[in-house]
Amino acid sequence: MTTSPGGEPAERTKAAVLEDVAGLAGVSAMTVSRVLNAPEKVRPETRARVLAAVQELGYRPNFAARSLVTGRSGVLGVVSFDTTLYGPASTLYAIERAAREHDYLVNIASLEAMTRRSIAEGVDRLRQQSVDGVIVIVPHESAADGLRDLPPDLPVVDVGGGERLSVPAVAVDHHAGAVRATRHLLELGHETVHHLSGPANWIDANNRMQGWRHALRGREIPPPLAGDWSANSGYEQGKRLSRDPSVTAVFVANDPMALGLMRAFREAGRRVPEDVSVVGYDDVPEAAHFWPPLTTVRQNFATLGRQAFQLLLNRMVGHDTSERRTVEPELVVRESTSRR
Repeated sequence: MTTSPGGEPAERTKAAVLEDVAGLAGVSAMTVSRVLNAPEKVRPETRARVLAAVQELGYRPNFAARSLVTGRSGVLGVVSFDTTLYGPASTLYAIERAAREHDYLVNIASLEAMTRRSIAEGVDRLRQQSVDGVIVIVPHESAADGLRDLPPDLPVVDVGGGERLSVPAVAVDHHAGAVRATRHLLELGHETVHHLSGPANWIDANNRMQGWRHALRGREIPPPLAGDWSANSGYEQGKRLSRDPSVTAVFVANDPMALGLMRAFREAGRRVPEDVSVVGYDDVPEAAHFWPPLTTVRQNFATLGRQAFQLLLNRMVGHDTSERRTVEPELVVRESTSRR
């Protein structure tokens, strides 16, 4: 760093270039380029040293120059459902953050409806922007088949789709999360567990319902009730459940519906958790501040985003794989559950 005439450090007047990063990290410029473009090919300790130099110098890659050298645009595409629901929105943010950590830009095709046709149209819009690859967030059963229609030469990764697809995929193990939630209630002495599910055409909702059924094998399985992910639907279905004195435990497919359900039980004079234990799903930021604080299943969206980005990198460097990765959820026990 240069100094001013008075001996004080002077502000850097010239943007850092690749060679500056290489000099600070003690590696070649080619190694810096590998870290930025194909990090999986560089040893972890070297990669960490280079990334520390990048951060210290405030280095920003020249995307146009990098495109000429690597043949890549440095831009990824994400096809996502246009929704403010916590799960899809958090997944999108996690993917964008993982890409940003590796100096990739992200262009988003936000769809109003998830259909086979809309998926294809969204991918086509991104391809016209010269993206290097595409990550598709597929929460609906009806849209998953759209991934079969995509161009074979375009690297594509699926997030949250079904298990029938041949493209690389990563998803939270919602079946396992539902099993943990249901078994937690059974271990507290409840003879069975009722379930308030999400919409029937959502893949996550179906996986959570299957996990709930699996955990109840050999016991009475009450008829599930369906909501639409909203607190209002939880409230309406909660009013139905609150009229049944035999209901002592409920596993709810997401936290907003659990919030509505707990209000309905409270209005009916049924206390949570003294009379009815409730478990939600997602661990939204507000879940710890519900009253009572909500026992729920937490999804690790940061890991989900990193895994999706890494799978896409693997495809972009030519690894022809249909690998499927799963991210394990975590049961977070709070005060909405107790012994029967």
